[in-house]
This record gives sequence, structure tokens and C-alpha cells, in this order.
Amino acid sequence: MGSARAIYVECLVRGSLDEVWRLTQTPELHQRWDARFSEITYCPRDDETRPQRFLYVTRIGAGLRIAGEGETVASSSPGGARASALRFWSDDPKSLIRAGSGYWKYEPVESGVRFLTRYDYQVRFGALGRFVDRFAFRPLMGWATAWSFDRLRLWIEHGVAPELSMQRTLTHAAARLTLAFIWIYQGVVPKLLYPEFSGELETLRRLGWFPGAENLALTAVGLGEVGVGLVTLAAWRWRAALVLQIVALVVLGASAAASDPRLFARQFNPATLNAAMVALAACALWNSAQLPSAANCRRSPSEERE
Repeated sequence: MGSARAIYVECLVRGSLDEVWRLTQTPELHQRWDARFSEITYCPRDDETRPQRFLYVTRIGAGLRIAGEGETVASSSPGGARASALRFWSDDPKSLIRAGSGYWKYEPVESGVRFLTRYDYQVRFGALGRFVDRFAFRPLMGWATAWSFDRLRLWIEHGVAPELSMQRTLTHAAARLTLAFIWIYQGVVPKLLYPEFSGELETLRRLGWFPGAENLALTAVGLGEVGVGLVTLAAWRWRAALVLQIVALVVLGASAAASDPRLFARQFNPATLNAAMVALAACALWNSAQLPSAANCRRSPSEERE
């Protein structure tokens, strides 16, 4: 369906097939863990042999929502595996997706259930729609599917409710992004761009640690802080980076207090700044355990599966 590659996600869930089936085939439970949907509603049906019709809604912010509908058919095999095929479409003019189809498969394995999906769709808005889909929307949909699958896995394996997973994810992201911003800002603005105006250079001269080489030393410190900020962003799931930052901030604050206590009388001083940064690092660290991650899912089928 189109020239773009179909979206594929596979996740190993260490749980029972019945539990995975229940949490994925019950609309009010499905919508709790799947970030792609805000509401899923099954339509009444009189004939159990006919496909199950459903309605879905995705809220995209600012009070806007995208609505669509579809139908699904479940099946099972003698070996215990199950599958659910589906078609979906949307007449909502705000929806990039016009229509699509795919399947979910549930394959029992020794360690649990191999839960996988593959789906593809057609888009609106001609060449512009295809461009946006290929370079932005489709990668986002693939990531959201994988992230949601891992959120489901955490719910089954560790009892982490989807709402708690989202809360931890947002808290961790806010703390880590703010921490990275502070490191980068403190490295660039007062040390690299305005060392004289900020008083950083005069402070370093007064300390007497680098006589005659204060400018070079301050540049190195500024670049180092920028590097810490970039590592905080790049090593998103590296918890040790947060621990090291907490230790470094405590040591730097104690060193500043021992070398020049007058620094702590300023309006924005090492005590307040370092305490805030330690709190942010601790908040990010506490919320980094058992976070859902798209990286925990396979994003392409193995050769034998192909």
C-alpha cells in the first residue's frame, strides 16, 4: 500500500497469551496503553460471524481530535497462536491517514508471548501528504507503536499501570531536558559568550587556580558543561550519567564554598543553582526505572519471518 515501508513492531511479553489478548482486545483496556488512540469503542453487532466494527478517536491537542472507524476479525490456530486482522479508515479531513489495513499476531513461545503487528496505510493531500508521511508521520507512528507495546509489556510483566508509565516518562523527560538546558546555558552564555560581564572570569582570577591562563581555563570549563548537557540528552537512558552529575554538583558546590564563601551571597549562587540541579537529576533518576522504550521492540521482521 504505497511506496513507503509498512510499519512492523514485535515485542516479547513474559506473560500469558490470555492476558495479552485481554489487554489488547478489550477497547477500554486497549486505549489505556496505546498512545495512538484516545478512545476506542466497539459497535454493537447482531451476527458474531461478521467483523467487529469499531470507532476510534485521537486527540491531537488544542481541543482538536481525529476520528475514524474500522473493523477487525479474530482467528486462532491449532498450535495456540492467535491473530487479529483489521481494516481502518477515516473520513475526517484533518486525518493524514485515508485508509489502511494490518494485523496483530500472538505467538506462544517458551518465555511468554511474541506479540507483533504489521500495518500500512494510504494518505491524503497528494505529494505533500506522502512527503510528510515518509519523513515525519510514519516514523512517529512506528515509534509510538513500539513505545506503546513496551508500555503494555511493563503493565503485564511488572504491574506498572499505563498511566503511571506516562507520568514517569513525562516527569523524567521534563527533568532531564531542563537539566541539559541548564548545563548548556551555563556553559555557553556566562563562560563562552560573556565571561567578563557575568563575573565568571573575575571569580576564576580571584581563586588563583590558573594564573595567567584564566581565559583558556574558563573556555575549557564552558565546553565541558556544554558536553555534559549534550551527554544528558544523548544518553537518554544512561542512569549513571545522572548519578555522576549529582556527585559532581555536590563536590563543585563544596569546593566553591571552601575557596570563596562570598560566592554564596550573590542573588544566583552555587547553593541555589546546584541544589536545583541536584533535585532535577534526582527526579530524573527516580523516574528512569522501568520506563517504556521503543528500543525494546524489534522494528523489522527476521528473515525467517519474512
